[in-house]
Amino acid sequence: MVGLEGFFVKRSQIWLATGFAGTVLLFFALDLGRFLRLDYLQRSQAQLAQWYAQSPWSLRGAYFAVYVAVASLSLPGAAILTLAGGGVFGLGWGLLLVSFASSIGATLSFWMARFVLRSSVQARFGPRLADINRGVEREGALYLFSLRLVPLVPFFVINLAMGLTAMRTRTFYGVSQLGMLAGTVVYVNAGTQLAHIHSLKDVLSPGLLGSLVLLGIFPLLARKVLDAVQKRRVYARWRAVKPKTFDRNLVVIGGGAGGLVSAYIAAVVKAKVTLVEAHKMGGDCLNYGCVPSKALIQSAKLAHQMRLAERYGFNSCSHNEDGGQRPISFKRIMQRVQAVVTAIAPHDSVERYTALGVEVLAGYATIVNPWTVEIALTGGGTQRLTTRSIVIAAGARPLVPPLPGLEEVGYVTSDTLWDRFAQLDEIPKRLVVLGGGPIGCELAQSFARLGAQVTQVEMAPRLLLREDAEVSALACAALQADGVRVLTSHQALRCEKSSGAPGEVKTLVVGHAGAELRIEFDQLLCAVGRAARLSGYGLEELGIPTDKTVQTNEYLQTIYPNIYAAGDVAGPFQFTHTAAHQAWYAAVNALFGDFKSFKADYSVVPWATFIDPEVARVGLNEQEAREQGVAFEVTKYHIDELDRQICDAGADHPSHGFVKVLTVPGKDRILGVTIVGTHAADLLAEYVLAMRHGLGLNQILGTIHTYPTLSEANKYAAGAWKRAHQPLALLEWVRRFHDWRRG
Repeated sequence: MVGLEGFFVKRSQIWLATGFAGTVLLFFALDLGRFLRLDYLQRSQAQLAQWYAQSPWSLRGAYFAVYVAVASLSLPGAAILTLAGGGVFGLGWGLLLVSFASSIGATLSFWMARFVLRSSVQARFGPRLADINRGVEREGALYLFSLRLVPLVPFFVINLAMGLTAMRTRTFYGVSQLGMLAGTVVYVNAGTQLAHIHSLKDVLSPGLLGSLVLLGIFPLLARKVLDAVQKRRVYARWRAVKPKTFDRNLVVIGGGAGGLVSAYIAAVVKAKVTLVEAHKMGGDCLNYGCVPSKALIQSAKLAHQMRLAERYGFNSCSHNEDGGQRPISFKRIMQRVQAVVTAIAPHDSVERYTALGVEVLAGYATIVNPWTVEIALTGGGTQRLTTRSIVIAAGARPLVPPLPGLEEVGYVTSDTLWDRFAQLDEIPKRLVVLGGGPIGCELAQSFARLGAQVTQVEMAPRLLLREDAEVSALACAALQADGVRVLTSHQALRCEKSSGAPGEVKTLVVGHAGAELRIEFDQLLCAVGRAARLSGYGLEELGIPTDKTVQTNEYLQTIYPNIYAAGDVAGPFQFTHTAAHQAWYAAVNALFGDFKSFKADYSVVPWATFIDPEVARVGLNEQEAREQGVAFEVTKYHIDELDRQICDAGADHPSHGFVKVLTVPGKDRILGVTIVGTHAADLLAEYVLAMRHGLGLNQILGTIHTYPTLSEANKYAAGAWKRAHQPLALLEWVRRFHDWRRG
């Protein structure tokens, strides 16, 4: 039914577009525009006046219908018709007829653009239009009103452009009716003196045109004034405490990726900046997330390869020469993880940032008022700093589900497991991982490869729910191949602890299909997500709104224009690289926003899950494209066909992975890419660059890639797209040409 409905809609669009084009061509072919010229109108004024005296309502109706047709079809002559309204009907009736006819005609043109063009434009420019539609939703009426007041912008262009957005019809009609009124009055009033007009230039003198332009700018100026009033209102209760001078240009709260980059940028532009960190410099990424987890993943990968040494022509590396099992030293692995963190720590250290010109204070920061931060110093005492601007980069913390009995049995999170497990001599024999997102999958696979019996519990129907179903299936198969017991569609109900032999028994009870399943464990890892840190530094007292994250506008400002947020605490992504990306906008806007502000750009954001095989993505995947109604084509290249992958994996052990590219139908413009395979996150960089700078698959295909490397997968994916879009008719003629050349 959906396909049939789409067929009829498409056919209706074609018929309407054909009818529109045919009518316009007929208008010009028959030179109907001669009736909409000033000289013709002046010659016919007496005749029209006579008709109006004889049958006023008939002429009003005919004039109204003609005006609606001209406006809806975007035909030239609307200005002459408006003059005719004043010349024939006078100011009162002329203004009434023109005002409603022009608005109705404009709305019909608006509808036509929406019905005929919007679906194809949405398919081609969907991601870009999303930002425009959000802007129209917020301030579209204001900008439409400004455009309507300025007669420099052709009205038919405005009608068509607005039809491609998500603006409501009643909003478009109402704003158009009101916004065109000023210009309509000018033209209709001029029409009452039709005999004295020699050209349209007589209607719009430079002075009048300038006045209308100023009138059009007025709503924008009014918006600025309203913003200033709103700003004054927000700061009203703090006005008495605003300092006349400031100790700092910027105070940054939080020493993770967002805070470090914000402070660095401020120091580079010679601003006086203070960075406050309560715990460890480097934040979650260095100490608990990206760095230690990737170090663990590398050790686990090597352990996995050692067990599979025979694939590469070696005797099995998993046994000693006497045939005994070669143990993995879990303690030494955790020591290596900590050594990696220690090696990278100087990059984010107090010493480095102090040398760069950043004042670093160890302590807990509280925003006392919009310009004052109080720091409870770790070494004792407090310090108050006044500052022109503040950047909140407080990061996030692991979510702990409200699971009955969880506190009694004990648990670790992605933050606490590193210190807790570093104290163990052996890997936990039985490990339960709660959560099927990227963190849960990475840690489940790693600990399984290191010898733990891992059970992964996810209440959703599949792992990595944000990815396409086939990606989830590959991830699940990879984890199961490494020994992880994956339980999707299983909900954790409660934890229990009981005495037994040889000691206490810890159990997780999960529900599935109306039944309960009991899973005994030695350690339980909560990896169900992370929540922004929103309390403890003054947001509540200042009344800054929060809803899972600190609420900000597109410039990363809170309700206080001088207080910004960046990183996990601001959302919408929880990646180190997006925190650093946001930090640039937050810092630059905080320091220079009075002169120029920049909207945070999330148009091309990559991310990766570092399981084996890796999963990396940028832009849309199939499920997101369908949810957003974006038309797309899929091109897929299977990595197991790649020469370098065969060399690395072996001829008898094919790899499982692919490069999947979504493009605009019939075009090489990239909408999104998903890569599953070895070094997928590294391979993705080429597509990130291409999307960021508007390069298509043809440019990737025309780029030389070193042989033999994994990067050739990107070239072959582009080649697969090219083969699917061969100009078959042209190639047939080329074949005939070559046949002719052979004689």
